[in-house]
Amino acid sequence: MFSAKPIKPTFKSYLPPVQVSFQIVVNEVNFVRKCISNENGHDDLWGKLICTNFKVSFIPQESTHLSHLLLGEHDIPLTCLDQVVTVNDTRGKKKVLGSNQKLKFNPTELILYCKDLRIIRFCFDEAGPESAKKVCLAIAHYSHPADIHLLFGFEYQGRRYHEEKETEINGSIPRVGQQTVVFDRPSDWDREIKRTGATEWRVCAINECYSISQSLPEYIVVPASLADQDLRQLAVYFSDSRIPLWCWNHPNGSALVRMSNIADPIQQKKIERILNAITKSHPHHSEVIRVDLDKGLPNIQDIQSAFSKIRQICVIDPFEESEERWFSCIENSRWLEYVRAFLKQSAEIVYLMEGKSFSVLISEEEDRDLNCVVSSLVQLMLDPQYRTISGFQSLVQKEWVMAGHRFLDRCNHLKKNDKEECPLFLLFLDCVWQMINQYPAAFEFTETYLTVLTDSMWIPLFSTFLFNSCLQRTRHLLDFAKTKAIPPGEEQSVYFPPVWEWSQQFTAKEQTLFNNPMYVGKRAVCVHNGEVKTFRRTKKVYSASVKGILMSVANGLKDGEGTFGRRASFMSELKPEFSPVKDVVESPSELYFRDWFSRTVDLQGLLLPMILPSHIALWKLFFLRWVPEACIPKGGSITTYHKLCQLVDEIEMLQCKLRQYKGPSPGVTPEPSLSKPHSEQRRMYFNAGSSDEPHSLPDFLTSSFPFTPVGNLCRRSTLGTPISKFLNGAKIWLSTETLNDTV
Repeated sequence: MFSAKPIKPTFKSYLPPVQVSFQIVVNEVNFVRKCISNENGHDDLWGKLICTNFKVSFIPQESTHLSHLLLGEHDIPLTCLDQVVTVNDTRGKKKVLGSNQKLKFNPTELILYCKDLRIIRFCFDEAGPESAKKVCLAIAHYSHPADIHLLFGFEYQGRRYHEEKETEINGSIPRVGQQTVVFDRPSDWDREIKRTGATEWRVCAINECYSISQSLPEYIVVPASLADQDLRQLAVYFSDSRIPLWCWNHPNGSALVRMSNIADPIQQKKIERILNAITKSHPHHSEVIRVDLDKGLPNIQDIQSAFSKIRQICVIDPFEESEERWFSCIENSRWLEYVRAFLKQSAEIVYLMEGKSFSVLISEEEDRDLNCVVSSLVQLMLDPQYRTISGFQSLVQKEWVMAGHRFLDRCNHLKKNDKEECPLFLLFLDCVWQMINQYPAAFEFTETYLTVLTDSMWIPLFSTFLFNSCLQRTRHLLDFAKTKAIPPGEEQSVYFPPVWEWSQQFTAKEQTLFNNPMYVGKRAVCVHNGEVKTFRRTKKVYSASVKGILMSVANGLKDGEGTFGRRASFMSELKPEFSPVKDVVESPSELYFRDWFSRTVDLQGLLLPMILPSHIALWKLFFLRWVPEACIPKGGSITTYHKLCQLVDEIEMLQCKLRQYKGPSPGVTPEPSLSKPHSEQRRMYFNAGSSDEPHSLPDFLTSSFPFTPVGNLCRRSTLGTPISKFLNGAKIWLSTETLNDTV
């Protein structure tokens, strides 16, 4: 457990310095103690606790520079707060505060439960009772905004609109330099159609001005054989008029399509026209398999319940009480089971497209939740472009943001309806991490990148995770610009940048933590006979020779029965030593998977996850990064990452020296020496040192790096040991703050 301050600051979301006027200080209290260690108070920090209209900020007495950053080491965005709990030791009371609530006692402690799994504890030993009460009430009130326009992002971006006057009124994201494709214009879709070879599909603009569906983007991709008039007639039969959307095309001609369910069961035959159009788009007119995800996967209530349980186990319950049953508790939460279920379902769809050359139509009730996860995972397994940083960001834009995933409701930014809250995007990122964990050289990005992406969901400055749909985004920005931020006569536009503009959060040096040193991409370089060459792979040959069909596929409808409830997986038959039954007749799909796993994996080709229960692991960096008991000094995967970064950096420096040694061609001006590039120009966070420097790991490296659990989950010690524990010979244990006895 940490008991000392870290040598390097916490890797949090730092933003450029902003004017004080951008934030409004609502309340503050001096002489506050932030608890760092539960063993003694020597390491605790004293300072000022401030509540603004954006964040809860703690400013230590010995540090002042953090107050000039929009988000500093001790800052918590108000949208990141899950529960605000006040405690009075003398009266033995606790209270979970909401908006516009009264507090009948003077708090002696404040405990903040955060959505990024932090638990922060402040004590008001020396603070004025009334001031402490006021700051607690202010934090509770401003963390429950009554309207989306009250989120700080609108105030912040409204003041910056003068700098973005060239932004279009419809809220399109400006393209500056090398940007992520955001799919907000027809040209983006056209390029994606050409990239995937989907020649029988076209960009359709029937939803311009959101005239057909309020949850779809203005531009969608549909079968070329369907006219706009046909689509208008068919749209009325789907939930929220969400006609089938093209997602991706396989080189063999099969397509991945998503849609909402038919609103009226009597009109189910209407889907035949859609299926026929998709069939015509295939070069061999292969049949279309429909997969109903609602029948085979957990619903949002199941996923939210599983997340609440695993959060309780990992960060709220003390390890001293749960260590004997910890792994069984993790399993009983069903979170890893649900992760496995989504990976399994996605792999089965990959088999239909890759092994059978069938087009697949995935459906769910609204086409805004489960479809987002599965369609993204299928494309991640099939298309190496989406395993790069820019490609992955474009995938999220295409299948989540533009497809209308309800981030505002699922993240519960306004804290209005807990029943709508569900960490679906986190579950998707957990599935991605499972594949990174199994194929670490196939992805350009790291688990640090995924973890930072989850944290960015709680910063209300970026449009990516703030709205339920493109239409809602456009309406809110225009309404706000018209009524509050923009003077009459000025251009009515407010620019909310996407989260992909990482320079607004991190320095160039910190962004190198996103780069995977093991990544083997299409542009991987090698040295052969003293020459630097680019390693080019031959084009992947997609095979459709495997005959047959999944046992659960019948009559063109994918039956989910057995997909989710059965604990065995298709992987159990891939290797005989894992199979409890030896003499069984394998289905075509099982033969296909066995054949794939028997061959060498092409990291720039198809990737299939291993999904036996023993293959699915807990994402430790996300779930345990704030837990002091789980933090291993100079341990964990960061030790390997540190060595790999130094090795890659050394190789790149040697390549620069090799180019310098070869010298310039005759008549060509010599380039500047690159033998010693500046540190900010290097791709790796850890650089190769000189031979004189020690090769030992830096002291600040822990298994939680680049995060630190110092000051998080600081639990209060109990006085004495319960007699039952003492009689049973148990060791002294620490209690935790729970909400069971709230008033």
